[in-house]
Amino acid sequence: MKVAGFGFRSAATADALLDALQTAGGPAGISLLATAAGKTDAPALRELATKLGLSIRAITPEALTAAPVQYHSERVEGLYGTGSVAEAAALCAAGAGARLVCPRVVSRDGMATAAIAEVASP
Repeated sequence: MKVAGFGFRSAATADALLDALQTAGGPAGISLLATAAGKTDAPALRELATKLGLSIRAITPEALTAAPVQYHSERVEGLYGTGSVAEAAALCAAGAGARLVCPRVVSRDGMATAAIAEVASP
């Protein structure tokens, strides 16, 4: 299973999220979108999920904090307890044994980040 995790500013658009996802490798093969629990109702993310026909998984603050991310933003860590919401959300939603296929990348407008994680099927 492959999961796209997102971090984004409140003013981010669905186009910014899609741009970040395209930079991360694109939506092909993605089964689920994920982000921090407080961001799942954002109109931009909802629009992208509808466009791609995918569900959104909310990741709790505790889970975000525990995920082993590669990128470390001090600002994001201060807000969410993790250096990368996109990486942490993707890893958490993909489940035990998940690995990053694409670490955090940034949309061209700087409003959104995306990361892709996968876990091998048994």
